Amino acid sequence: MEEVTIVVVDDHPLFRQGVINTLSLEPGFKVIGQAENGTNALALIRSLHPCIAVVDINLPGMNGQQVTHRVVQEKLPTRIVLLTAYNDQEQVIHAAWAGAAAYCSKDVDPGQLVHAIREVVEGKIVIEGRVFTQSEFEYWLNDEMEKARHIYSEPGSPFHPLSDREMEVLTCVVKGMSNKEIAASLGISHQTVKNHVTSILRKFGVEDRTQAVVYALKRGWVKILDKYSQSQE
Repeated sequence: MEEVTIVVVDDHPLFRQGVINTLSLEPGFKVIGQAENGTNALALIRSLHPCIAVVDINLPGMNGQQVTHRVVQEKLPTRIVLLTAYNDQEQVIHAAWAGAAAYCSKDVDPGQLVHAIREVVEGKIVIEGRVFTQSEFEYWLNDEMEKARHIYSEPGSPFHPLSDREMEVLTCVVKGMSNKEIAASLGISHQTVKNHVTSILRKFGVEDRTQAVVYALKRGWVKILDKYSQSQE
């Protein structure tokens, strides 16, 4: 059996060491690095390419969801297991949309964390103890977003504060396109795309692209199916 290499990221030294100690005792697991913030975590993942990164969501500077999004966007081989002290459904959706392979509460039993990591290594996705295949996960996420859309959206065509061009850019962001790809697709400059993305974040009052997508999905302004239909084209 191939060795499972792991990095652990948490800004609380005692908790971080506890996770390291737990995982180091598990046969076939090897902790090869640790970090205390998101910026260092991303540098470590880029450098070491571990199989798994166990990452706290609430990190100083770049948070765990942002680290996850960057790892997925850069197509790095590491799969992210997110840990959280604040377990709520909106955060679950944020984590899932960012591309986390697992999402667990920080009070998770050590054995359950080990089990989640093993499932992730096998290509599964683990959300709050539930294990999904990729297709099951996509169905679950679509269902969760549809429920959120009904909660947050008004009947009929909901108002949105974006211009037509900003909506075009947002739709491209939902599909996972980079700024460069959006510029080529819409026939506009890279800087213009950056300006539109900045404007979207400001109007929504969010900090990053992942949060903007979740915000728009909840209100029914874009559809999550766009992301998956594009991957099948």
